[in-house]
Amino acid sequence: MDNARPPWARRPLGRLRGRWPSPAQEEPRGWVGTRLPWLSTLAVTVFVLVGSGFAGHNQPDRVPLDPLGRALLVVGAALLLFRHRFPRAVCLGVAASVAVYFAAGYPYGPVFLLVALGTFAAIVAGYRIVAWGAVGGLWLSHLLVAHWLYRWLPPHDGPAPWSQELFIAVLVVAVVAVSELVRVRREQLAKARAERAAAERRRADEERLRIARELHDVLAHSISVINVQAGVGLALLDSDPEQARSALTTIKAASKEALGEVRQVLDTLRARGAAPRAPAPGLDRLPELTEQATGAGLAVSVRTEGSRVALPPGADLAAFRIVQEALTNIVRHSGSRTALVRLGYVPSALEIQVDDDGPATSEAGEPAGGGNGLVGMRERAAALGGTVEAGPRPDGGFRVVARIPLAPAESPPGGAAAGTVAPTAEEES
Repeated sequence: MDNARPPWARRPLGRLRGRWPSPAQEEPRGWVGTRLPWLSTLAVTVFVLVGSGFAGHNQPDRVPLDPLGRALLVVGAALLLFRHRFPRAVCLGVAASVAVYFAAGYPYGPVFLLVALGTFAAIVAGYRIVAWGAVGGLWLSHLLVAHWLYRWLPPHDGPAPWSQELFIAVLVVAVVAVSELVRVRREQLAKARAERAAAERRRADEERLRIARELHDVLAHSISVINVQAGVGLALLDSDPEQARSALTTIKAASKEALGEVRQVLDTLRARGAAPRAPAPGLDRLPELTEQATGAGLAVSVRTEGSRVALPPGADLAAFRIVQEALTNIVRHSGSRTALVRLGYVPSALEIQVDDDGPATSEAGEPAGGGNGLVGMRERAAALGGTVEAGPRPDGGFRVVARIPLAPAESPPGGAAAGTVAPTAEEES
């Protein structure tokens, strides 16, 4: 029955999911799709065979290279063809073939390159214990053969000098040390790439949050005004056509302004990094904002305390959006037809207070709140190092109090308005 299944259904589950077990399990995840290093393996094989032949001429005390010796060299070199896919098995296999090569008494020389490449591949892949065990076992086996088993193994010329063992030990340590350095360097590069990718994602999230907040502030205010004026127009369409005409005029102006601001935000998305075509709104447009609120049936009084100073662009935009959102909430969720906006210029800060007399109402049978207005205000203020507090007043009504530092605060990449404060559980009132 299994042979009747399609080929993809007979693949291991790990391959169907596009991932492989970690080094702690079977094989490293990175070998999927890795091409076999045919050319480099062929070059190493030729170099080891030719070099070992020449090395044998200068080592008369060793066994001359015969077909068995060449076969062992070819086996060890051929295993390197899979060093990227199965580094653990290749490291052990190369060490075993070289150990047999040394036990047979064949000459030293380029054969150490096979051990170096197998160990390097295993350590870089993360199999450090396997690599250390393989080279350590190779050295111990050579030590055993050269000083205890030489009587029964070729070339029967007595024990090897201890200086030779020291040289082999130094060579093994050097190979392992270089491999460890390369592994550490690769881990550092991978960590740096991961940090850059995380920073890019963070900047993208912050930019997305900023754009969402801008669109919310623009659309919530304008649509609230349009909604109120549409209701007025419908109610007075027959009894007072002139008043209905005035409401339609207000709807047209509010929708035009909203379309302009939305278009500006979308243009920024289409041409990332380009300068905006129009300046960002600030407190200089507060009279226009209060006029729109008046058109929606809300009488707004503005009171300024302290000496007015020029605000940084980020603080100016945040102050305007906080007042705009507070007035929008009053229009949508409060039965009050009056609002008081107080701007207090104190040393190094701007204090904003917006009050209404309430009471809270619902629209179209829906409960008040449920949006992200207060969350957006808090994020704007927090991005500049400020705070926003909102809640019912003891004597009735609702109050929004914001404090925005005028000194530039450190903000995350993505602009002064791009706050990274996590949304709270509170909703609009």
